[in-house]
Amino acid sequence: MGLIILLIITGILLLLAELFLIPGIGVAGFLGVASLIASCFYAFSMTVTAGIIVIIINILLVVGAILFLMRSKTWKKLELNTVIGSKVPKADSFTPGQEGKAVTRLAPMGTARIAEKNVEVTSTEGMIDAGTDIVVTRVEENKVFVKKA
Repeated sequence: MGLIILLIITGILLLLAELFLIPGIGVAGFLGVASLIASCFYAFSMTVTAGIIVIIINILLVVGAILFLMRSKTWKKLELNTVIGSKVPKADSFTPGQEGKAVTRLAPMGTARIAEKNVEVTSTEGMIDAGTDIVVTRVEENKVFVKKA
């Protein structure tokens, strides 16, 4: 009887791990189903009544465990609740002729500080080292193009 209980518990844990933790259909799912089937076969080898009872218990426990995990607040504790409050400056807020400084190396894209805002820019004249003074040459759609000042 202890082996049947062990097989049921192992089967349910493996199935739940497959459903909620491990993506896809893999070894844990197959082993979980095999463990539950083995518990049924072992129970039927004892008596038919025991086998039927084990099948009913398996179904109720699997459905109950899935419903419990779907409704409980267990998953809320694992969620990422980070709010990103920063805003990206709009490219159209920059005009040709504005000056700034390259924050990172522009090879040919990188970050520059223009009008007290960090913005992603594209160099029109190849690579520009960090710390170099730059000037905005043009703004197209959502891209800011710069060159050495």
